Amino acid sequence: MMNPAAPPAIDWWTLLTDPAYLADPHPHLKRIRDLAPVHHDAASGVYFVLGHAAFQAMARSPAMGRDTRLWTSGWSRPGSEERDPLSYALFSEFQRQMVNANPPDHRRMRDVYEKAFQPTRMAALRPMIEAETRALIDSLPTGEVVDFMTAFANHLPLRVSRTLFEIPPEMDPQLALWNGALIKIGDILMGPDQKREALAALRAYKDYLSGHLKSRGDDAGEGFIGLTRQALASGTLDEEEALNNLLGLVSGNETTVNLLGNGLLSLLRHPAQMEALRSDRGLMRTAIEEMLRFEPSINFILRVAIQDYDCAGTRIPAGELAIGLVGAINRDPARFEDPGGFDVARQPNAQLIFGGGPHVCIGAALARLEAQTAFNALFDRFPRIELAGDPVWWDDRTNQRGLRHLPVRLG
Repeated sequence: MMNPAAPPAIDWWTLLTDPAYLADPHPHLKRIRDLAPVHHDAASGVYFVLGHAAFQAMARSPAMGRDTRLWTSGWSRPGSEERDPLSYALFSEFQRQMVNANPPDHRRMRDVYEKAFQPTRMAALRPMIEAETRALIDSLPTGEVVDFMTAFANHLPLRVSRTLFEIPPEMDPQLALWNGALIKIGDILMGPDQKREALAALRAYKDYLSGHLKSRGDDAGEGFIGLTRQALASGTLDEEEALNNLLGLVSGNETTVNLLGNGLLSLLRHPAQMEALRSDRGLMRTAIEEMLRFEPSINFILRVAIQDYDCAGTRIPAGELAIGLVGAINRDPARFEDPGGFDVARQPNAQLIFGGGPHVCIGAALARLEAQTAFNALFDRFPRIELAGDPVWWDDRTNQRGLRHLPVRLG
């Protein structure tokens, strides 16, 4: 397939790290997507995918995978360990887990944990999630300005994941520190100090989880710890895979943190939509999907070409990296009517924040359940929620898109 005429060159790495872009990427992404659904950055060799159809097809294609060791100019290329030992150590020590694996290893590892996310299991988790949500809401003051992020959103997903992994509550502060360091792995803005911090957190976290696994005795239940112990005993997972998969699951709650913050901000900026949702809680499921679409919690979804791949007319050679820009994909007018509008009743809503194909996010159902529970509880407790100041977006993270602070008044 011949590549079409190249669109104008874009200084991608300056754009993607610009604080103004991080605060509001949508005008920039619209302009670029209108030029073409796929762009190639000649300087880095990276392909950027902005079109919904192009990304959806790519995510489903067996020609595209997640194993970044296949990226010919990536962290594992010859000489990388000598050139950048910190990056090499980070990626190599965190590599062997399902999210980074191609078939058949991906399926082998994912099969271990999928039963923990089945609908019956999610239904059984609902009372625990409701209890954790109520406990946090009980601590929120009425009539005062509070930071929704630091008072609520940062805590609920952490508490839920800690409970699921049978970790004691007194570990919450340490887990938060480790998670905050790990979330920066692979971030464009990650410097040497952040790499050292993340590597130390990665090793300490794995040491803790190793001891935690051993301390559970003969646990053979259907929770994450029991499933991991069964997989180790059967030889389905080796110890490195077990620890990395546990680590990826227990630390991967930042997407839900961002969903809570971004979702509430979207409602606050669209009061008629908030009132519609308050009045008809039957809209909660579609509202959560719209929150995920309108202000996605992540900026990037990565794929590496296992073999040459035709992406909407652009050839991606084997061994090259493709990055799906979720903010553009989820507002593609070719897929969504009025893509810049926020509609809690939008149906259908083919938002792609959780990816697609075999690597679709394994924890998507849990994130949705936490968000539905949280917003229902907030509306039940507080008849009025108002924006009480300017929200502050994280400006030192490019992989994730979320709020550092969201001042609100609860009444």
